[in-house]
Amino acid sequence: MSAGTDAAGVADPFAGSEVWFLTGSQGLYGEETLAQVAEQSQRVAEALDAAGEVPVRVVWKPVLTDAGAIRALMGEANETAACAGVITWMHTFSPAKMWISGLDALRKPLLHLHTQADAALPWATIDMDFMNLNQAAHGDREYGFVLTRLRMPRTTVAGHVSDPRVRARVGAWARAAAAAGALRTLRVARFGDNMRDVAVTEGDKVEAEIRFGVSVNTWGVNDLVAAVETVEESAVDALVAEYGDLYAFADDCAPGRERHEAVRYQARIEAALRGFLTAGGFGAFTTNFEDLGGLRQLPGLAVQRLMADGYGFGGEGDWKTSVLLRTLKVAAAGLPGGTSFMEDYTYDLTGTPKILGAHMLEVCPTIAGDRPRVEVHPLAIGGREDPARLVFTAAPGEGVVVGWCDLGDRFRWVANEVDVVPPDEPLPNLPVARAVWQPRPDFATATEGWLTAGGPHHTVLSTALGAEELTDLAEVFATELVLIDGATTRRSLAQELRWSAAYHRLAQRL
Repeated sequence: MSAGTDAAGVADPFAGSEVWFLTGSQGLYGEETLAQVAEQSQRVAEALDAAGEVPVRVVWKPVLTDAGAIRALMGEANETAACAGVITWMHTFSPAKMWISGLDALRKPLLHLHTQADAALPWATIDMDFMNLNQAAHGDREYGFVLTRLRMPRTTVAGHVSDPRVRARVGAWARAAAAAGALRTLRVARFGDNMRDVAVTEGDKVEAEIRFGVSVNTWGVNDLVAAVETVEESAVDALVAEYGDLYAFADDCAPGRERHEAVRYQARIEAALRGFLTAGGFGAFTTNFEDLGGLRQLPGLAVQRLMADGYGFGGEGDWKTSVLLRTLKVAAAGLPGGTSFMEDYTYDLTGTPKILGAHMLEVCPTIAGDRPRVEVHPLAIGGREDPARLVFTAAPGEGVVVGWCDLGDRFRWVANEVDVVPPDEPLPNLPVARAVWQPRPDFATATEGWLTAGGPHHTVLSTALGAEELTDLAEVFATELVLIDGATTRRSLAQELRWSAAYHRLAQRL
């Protein structure tokens, strides 16, 4: 795992991140048995640390046998910035009352790993010494009860660490834990306010900071304009050269041609935006075509490039989608596929119905299936110069579309598993990046469910993540997740929404 980051600190979100491996036992078994517990739990931790599926370090901690040590270690985990979360395993029988005060104090994501030292039982040699040592089967049940009694948000994974499925699930949780840590310290710069009269992109920023830790504040777009005006030509030259290495140029956009200056202006915006975000410690931002101040173009290519580097973005002042994109970018780091800002635009309702997603300019090239092409076209809204953008079609693959809405009494994440597919025909006249997908289980069930759940039109499309990471992330924040997948029916979703509404209202703090 690389420890490198770019100037913005967003290139490798797992650099320096770790999860702590905590093992429970008790003094009743004596020093010899506890030494065996320590040796075996170290082996389990080392197996997870070596697993390619787990993107962060797994750090073993000494075996815990009393309430004071547990409480102290949980407090240390809370205060250690590098600690993304805690894995717990009751190797023997660890009376769970000793865990209560420590668990009650824990503020980091929790994974309950229900495993044992060896996958196979030595049937011919099993005696009571073996049984006393290897009793996670009932020690973890004692511990699981207390977790439930405390109503602790957690992920539970059962199985041996040699099983790829177990390692993958631990890895998905670790990604969610790291993303949760990034969200808790995320700063968002909004250039301008929300698009006028739009409802679903509004939201309670105070409640978001209370629940998630994210700080969302507004900056005047002319603060960015001032930065744009100070960008040196050498910085623009360097970015344009990089564009030439990575992307194809439309004939009229190439150096020396009539639209090349529009490309250079986007490079100027990119350099200014990157510097502004880096200086302010921002990991996400929004723009708004209704408030461009002195900008000559709506940021397009510049935004696409910053998203590709891991920044969150939301159009039209949509801070919730910007936050969600940054969070999922962290969770997806290093995985195949991509993660992008997206918007449901229009449908093909023939044959197997499909959704055509795009945005005015700002779709992330990490989802591209072909080499992106730099093009300049008129933009019918915004009243500015024709902006440069990357044009491409998303690569086919399994994916998930996720949106974030504020229901007034709680936040809700709505997700739909999808299959990204090629367009039925070429799109020579569509001058923006786009993705085409078929929602699961089918168009009617998925779209009716999305509308019923209040899902927004701005979303995050990811072909790198799936339901596992989303579920773990929602669990960390005790946030409602409505997942529409291949098993969803209209009736099951209607029941889920009713039950979920009742649960989340009852679960709210008085």
